[in-house]
Amino acid sequence: MRRLAIVLALCLAAFGAAAQTPDPASPEAARELVSRLSDAEVRALLLERLDAVAAERAAETAEGPGLTEWVEEAAEEVSDVIGQSLLRTPDMPGRMADAFGRFFEPRGWGGLLSFLGQVAGVIAVAAAAEALARRLARPFRTGGGGRGLGAVILALLRRLVTDGAGLAAFMIVAWALTRHAMPGDSFHPLFPDSNRELAWRFISEPVLYARLAAALARFLLSPGDASLRLMSVTDEEARFFLRHLAIIGALWGLLSFGVVFFASHGANPTETPVGFWLNNLLYGWILWTTWRSRAALTRMLIGAEPAETSPMETRIARAFPAFALILVAANYLLIVYLAAIGRFDLLDGRQNLTLGILLFAQMFDTAIRGAIRHLQPPMRGEGELAARAHLSARRSWIRIGRVLVFGFVIYLVARLWGIDFHNLAAAGVGAQAAAALVRMLLILAAGYLIWELVSLWINRRLAAERTAPGFDLTADEPGGGEGGQAGGSRLSTVLPLLHGTVKVAVAVIFALLALGEIGLDITPLLAGAGIAGLAIGFGAQKLVADVVSGVFFLVDDAFRTGEYIEVAGTVGTVEKISVRSMQLRHHKGPVHTIPYGGVDKITNYSRDWVIMKLKFTVPFDTDPNKVKKIFKKIGQEMMDSPEFAPDLLQPFKSQGVFDFDDVGMIIRGKFMAKPGKQFTLRKEVFNRVKAAFEANGIEFARREVRVALPSMEGGRLTEEDKAAIAAAAGQAAREAGA
Repeated sequence: MRRLAIVLALCLAAFGAAAQTPDPASPEAARELVSRLSDAEVRALLLERLDAVAAERAAETAEGPGLTEWVEEAAEEVSDVIGQSLLRTPDMPGRMADAFGRFFEPRGWGGLLSFLGQVAGVIAVAAAAEALARRLARPFRTGGGGRGLGAVILALLRRLVTDGAGLAAFMIVAWALTRHAMPGDSFHPLFPDSNRELAWRFISEPVLYARLAAALARFLLSPGDASLRLMSVTDEEARFFLRHLAIIGALWGLLSFGVVFFASHGANPTETPVGFWLNNLLYGWILWTTWRSRAALTRMLIGAEPAETSPMETRIARAFPAFALILVAANYLLIVYLAAIGRFDLLDGRQNLTLGILLFAQMFDTAIRGAIRHLQPPMRGEGELAARAHLSARRSWIRIGRVLVFGFVIYLVARLWGIDFHNLAAAGVGAQAAAALVRMLLILAAGYLIWELVSLWINRRLAAERTAPGFDLTADEPGGGEGGQAGGSRLSTVLPLLHGTVKVAVAVIFALLALGEIGLDITPLLAGAGIAGLAIGFGAQKLVADVVSGVFFLVDDAFRTGEYIEVAGTVGTVEKISVRSMQLRHHKGPVHTIPYGGVDKITNYSRDWVIMKLKFTVPFDTDPNKVKKIFKKIGQEMMDSPEFAPDLLQPFKSQGVFDFDDVGMIIRGKFMAKPGKQFTLRKEVFNRVKAAFEANGIEFARREVRVALPSMEGGRLTEEDKAAIAAAAGQAAREAGA
């Protein structure tokens, strides 16, 4: 018992601070506590305490350092590596001289010159093989022809294939010569293939990387032929990028070659900062090239048609050079950090390839915009509506292309680093959570693509409907004038509502699917939505009635956008419709918003055709047949006129004598026209009738007042006569006003 108490006291003293409990840890308190407990209780207490301490220590170990601590540790590691490299820099020339000495000592001047001559001979023979391959592929390179993006892409692909064939011939011949034609090192029996390895590394790294970078620059920028250039840069900028991309490729290969060369000749990379300074040279050149070409990069991203670039795209293009500089600097710090923690297995060039992919992703975006500009079908119709629809469709295609490019970039980076999204548990992320996250992103991407495809299809159909020959929302007066205008098609009215409804449905469905993939139970959300809908249905019956009535009005095709209608004594042009109400624009300007639920009857003045009937009053002695011939001639002239014929469905003609009044005969004429065109035609008919009546000696009847006064026989008017004349004139004026 005493031995157990001592053990318990020691354990409490050792683990009391770690457990952070208020129990006393002194030996006296422990003895006091133990004296009151049985042996079984003491054992249970001891085991419980040990388990608690072990669990807390395991939890602390599992949690690891926080983000702030990790950043501080990483910054300290990076600063230590940079400081140590700077401290070892003064010794670097001596160590490099020792490495060159180890390379030179077994060879001597004769072996060195022989090695350099062999390398030069291999390069010369490989270059001759490349020239021969290019010459044989010249007919393929110069084939084809034509204009447009397809011809440009085909020409660039032909050139890329021929350049690739030549480069492949160069590398194959160089490999064969270095492996089989170069003699072994007789002076170095332990390493008979060292010359071959060094020659092949020099050709396959600095030489090959420089040439691959130059080939990519020639494909994208075409410095020698602006007609084949995919990017919006000048000739001077294209040549600048070609030179410096080739230099960057050569420096990248030189970094890989130099580190291996010095390490294999006794210069330990951890003690000789050759790789550090070669890496500084490479990233310094990248930073300087990016800074020097920042204006060209911005213009390249904006594209050939700045007017079609959205404000957001313009801001991104202006910010891209700064983003590229930050990305290059971050990649440099990552390389230094990996070297600091000894992860040399990750310093195999993948980080540089990743940097290149991320930087060129913006160039891919520019290429997408240029390709869509050439591949998109021509604009349908004419006018501002057609232009807006064409631009909207182009932007939809661009967004779809960006999603695809983004997914392709993620795929390339994942394959480059060997990332398996289903096996991320080793990185501290649960495999199931990682897989669910990936599935959620894929669902959201699929939903976005469907969103854009639906928008693209609806916008194209809407553009086709609104630019069709029968569609005209342009009138002489705002709102279509008094009497309205012709409306749009049924699709042009329904498609905007369908567009919004489908987009909301796609967003809700795919958002719920994405939430379900990350483990959230969407059943309560669906149940809550159902209950909320039911509550809205009971609490907002008027709103539901408006929506249902609107659906049936649209199904019945009672009105369309742009039509002139009358609803409960309110007239106007249908300017906007929603799921609940319509907006009518009166020809004097006011806008009336009318809920569908309050509409009992709709009178449509813009459907199919309009008959306009006009009245003309002529004296009683006018010949009606003569007027009939005049009207018929006017109608025929207007039907033969290219200005008025498209709007006339039936010519203007006489309907004979309609009525008599105390002034003369009322003769009526009529014509049938397209909705919205009747008022322009009416003005033209009035002008032509007036001119024809004057030419034929026909006057319009006017109201006359004749007053017979007996006193007028003497030539003088009395006061009573003047009063009678004034009363008669007033009565005539009142009758004319009525």
